[in-house]
Amino acid sequence: MKLGIIGTGMIVNEFLKMTTELPEIQLSAILSTERSVPKAEKLQEEYKIGATFSKAEDFLKSEIDTVYVAVPNHLHYDFAKQALLAGKHVICEKPFTLKYRELAELKEIAEEKQLILIEAVTNQYLPNYQKIKEALPEIGQVRLIECNYSQYSSRYDAFRKGEILPAFNPKFGGGALMDINIYNIHFVLGLFGLPKGVEYYGNIQKGVDTSGILMLDYGSFKAVCIGAKDSFTESHATIQGEDGTIIVKSPSSTIIETVLQHKDSEQSISEKSTHHRMYDEFKKFEAVIREKDRAFAAERLDHSLAVMKVVEEASTKAGLELG
Repeated sequence: MKLGIIGTGMIVNEFLKMTTELPEIQLSAILSTERSVPKAEKLQEEYKIGATFSKAEDFLKSEIDTVYVAVPNHLHYDFAKQALLAGKHVICEKPFTLKYRELAELKEIAEEKQLILIEAVTNQYLPNYQKIKEALPEIGQVRLIECNYSQYSSRYDAFRKGEILPAFNPKFGGGALMDINIYNIHFVLGLFGLPKGVEYYGNIQKGVDTSGILMLDYGSFKAVCIGAKDSFTESHATIQGEDGTIIVKSPSSTIIETVLQHKDSEQSISEKSTHHRMYDEFKKFEAVIREKDRAFAAERLDHSLAVMKVVEEASTKAGLELG
């Protein structure tokens, strides 16, 4: 994979730290804004990236075959579309887009050009997430699910003082639903698919949800997804069944420690990993692109579309205007 990276923010820095574990990914180029060129050049030197660009057209004409879109949420759709039209495979950070129709359009382009289009969201590829899938039959009929990912944002103090940064700007796709709660939605839908009903109760300040509770109705069981950027607690997830409970003792984004409880016993069903949290997803992406596994990519796109459908319905119910 000859990878071109779009962005120079925190997630790009995290990603680049991990790439030493995946030598099969060739860091061919990085695209930044004019203002961030010095930052891009520093990353180029530190991680031996092939070239830096500040113009998208020059970046997309370079030797890259795959683009990693890692810019603020509201820019995902535009950069992903440009890359697909230029004949590049696309890995896009979560949330894929701000609107369902945007992702549906990207899917059409990818299918027409026979390109891989896939969302980067850590929990779907973690070995411990697969362990949860394997353990589900052991807890019997599922009745209740609770996911709570609450983390006081480093930008919330500024927001309280009136400074609206992208993380809390609805025009930029900010807010708890699109940022932190998106992991919970992926966690639940990756196990159980689309719910029958969606409700979202957001704590709305200045037009953005700084925290909120998402209710998913699956008929025979219910799920609650709590996401907060304005407060904190110990993040966790539980799946309660008639015969047992699965407990994730970490955020749904990382799934570090997981236990299976029965009435008279408890056992660990997790395995310790020495890899960076982004390792498993990008190892899979490299293989999917190398092998041109469009069937797998299509399956993941259907999952991402389901997530976007829930997000869009939740936003509408809460009166949020994103983008």
